[in-house]
Amino acid sequence: MSPASVAADGGRFMEGNHPIRVMLVDDHTVVRSGLSAFLMAYDDLELVGEAGNGEEAVRKCELLCPDVILMDLVMPVMDGATATREIRKKCPSTQVIALTSFKEQELVQGAVQAGAIGYLLKNVSADELAKAIRSAKAGHPTLSSEAAQVLIQASRETPTSAIELTNREQEVLELLVEGLNNNQIAERLVVSRSTVKFHVSSILSKLGVSSRTEAVALALKNHLVV
Repeated sequence: MSPASVAADGGRFMEGNHPIRVMLVDDHTVVRSGLSAFLMAYDDLELVGEAGNGEEAVRKCELLCPDVILMDLVMPVMDGATATREIRKKCPSTQVIALTSFKEQELVQGAVQAGAIGYLLKNVSADELAKAIRSAKAGHPTLSSEAAQVLIQASRETPTSAIELTNREQEVLELLVEGLNNNQIAERLVVSRSTVKFHVSSILSKLGVSSRTEAVALALKNHLVV
């Protein structure tokens, strides 16, 4: 599919004809330039700002309020995981996708634990990256196969034989695996959003993980859902 046809097709992802607002964070100017050119190929994606380190990213995020941030992890001044944690605290409506050249376990876990909704390597294709941005805007996680493998490997250290979920928690976990966000789960189960939030927190605690993405990886690896 050509960039032109992708751009024309991409418009269907816009909400109310408003493109998804994206900010780029990378300490290499050439990388930011390449990503900027990539965004121009899609009508439903809009570049609203750039930053060269994590500290600058946190500051600009509060001013620009992007929908999604593509975040490098290894940067001067403030690393990407620290910046992600700060951004998720100060701008909870902004989703962060870690976009890096590294797949070491500590980096993957650090980014996910900090609140990143996605973890992709920089060799990802343009279409895959665009799809991940749209998924992040919708509250759905996207992991590269390498990152998913790292989380699955780490989950083997978490014992699951003693995990006992209530029937409702099991239902919520299954919907998390489907990729639904809290609002969608609340609608599906006909309960309040606060009730869903309570169940999600309980699930994370029982599974011994700190994020929805880790919970999904653990559930799939240990066949906690059917």
